[in-house]
Amino acid sequence: MKTAIITDSAANLSKETLKKYPDLYVIPLMIVIDGKSFRDGIEITSDDIYHKLDHHDVSTSLPSMDDLNQLLEDLKKKGYTDALVINLSSGLSGTYNAFRLALEHVEGLNITHYDSKTLGGGLSLLVEQACDMVKAEVTIPQIIKTLNKLRFEDSIALYTINTLKYLRKGGRIGKVEGTIGNILRIKPVITVNDEGVYVTVSKGFGIQRSFIAMKDLLIEKFQKAKIDLIVHFGDDIEKAKQLGESLKRELNIRNISLSKLTPVLGIHTGPMMFAYVARKVYE
Repeated sequence: MKTAIITDSAANLSKETLKKYPDLYVIPLMIVIDGKSFRDGIEITSDDIYHKLDHHDVSTSLPSMDDLNQLLEDLKKKGYTDALVINLSSGLSGTYNAFRLALEHVEGLNITHYDSKTLGGGLSLLVEQACDMVKAEVTIPQIIKTLNKLRFEDSIALYTINTLKYLRKGGRIGKVEGTIGNILRIKPVITVNDEGVYVTVSKGFGIQRSFIAMKDLLIEKFQKAKIDLIVHFGDDIEKAKQLGESLKRELNIRNISLSKLTPVLGIHTGPMMFAYVARKVYE
């Protein structure tokens, strides 16, 4: 038995992670600018996106199924017998369903398809957990059980943004908009709920208050438990560093990583966004 892990670029995986796991493969989502398509993170960068967001027709699109089908054929040639496919939330994108339809008729690979009900760092935690367990030769049913516990019990993903206009433009507003009305300085703290859609869990008068609210939610969730933390950012790495250092003083953080948001996600948030993604550590 030889198992590949397949995900999509909404997992926001670093180059270091991709090097660490040789059995991990990523299918990029597509970005469309003025009618021309680009592979997320491969043919276009986040900075490219932020420069064009307000002055060009910019949108996201499903991954190329040709890319997926080619990968599946390559995996069979490499001797893989199984594939665990972990996609971003079906509640936020048609990607999961597109993969599902493409995977239904694949022959020569035993495929398990998992809806993460999350994205970004939340998805990356699940993918890396699966990679570690595949490497340890854990069975697929046990991996799925562990992923469910990690997703729904042992992790949290929170983010805040300076404006809702990009979420609204991309149709990703979910259940967020009605909770904050049109008061311009009210900044939402958003999470992805268990159904895999955006909801507001708190809000602050100004983005600094939102940072405090996110910190308080982390403390409420994890208390004194040891955690690993991802700080996502749009285009302000210095602020992300500052936020990470401040959290070290109030939470029991084992590892902290700074992660620039991948282009396909940045389209829906804009450059002024920050997220905290954390998981409980068992040692």
